[in-house]
Amino acid sequence: MPCQLLSVIESPRHPNFTAMYQRLGIEQEIATSIRKALKLVKKAPPDILVAEFIYGYGNNYAGVNISNLDVLLIALQRHQKETRVILFADKSEIDQAPRLKEIHPLYTVLKLPINPTEFEKTLEEIISCQK
Repeated sequence: MPCQLLSVIESPRHPNFTAMYQRLGIEQEIATSIRKALKLVKKAPPDILVAEFIYGYGNNYAGVNISNLDVLLIALQRHQKETRVILFADKSEIDQAPRLKEIHPLYTVLKLPINPTEFEKTLEEIISCQK
C-alpha cells in the first residue's frame, strides 16, 4: 500500500512536489488551510505530513501557540502518532520550529527554499521505514 502524504499548502512559498510524490509512489492529498487539514487528519490520518512552519509572533494574548501548526499536530497526536512530520521553514524562523517537538515528534525541518534532492532523500528514508 502506498504512503499517504498530506501537504498543507498555505502560502505560495510551499513548493509543488506533486510530480516527485507520484514518481515515488506516494499518494498526496492537499489542504489549503489548517482547518481543511484537520478534517483530513480526522478522516484518514496520513503517514507523512508536509507543511510550512509559520512562527506565531504574538499570535494570541495567552502566548500559548507556537505557530500555525499547533492545533494540527495536537490532532495528529490523537489520531495518528506515527505520522512523520516534515516542516519547511524560512531561514528567519527555522530556529523556532523545533519547539513543536513538545507537541508531536518532527522527522525533519528543511530550510526554504527547499533543495529537491535533499527532500527526495528524506522521503525515500521515510518510505523505506514504512515498508
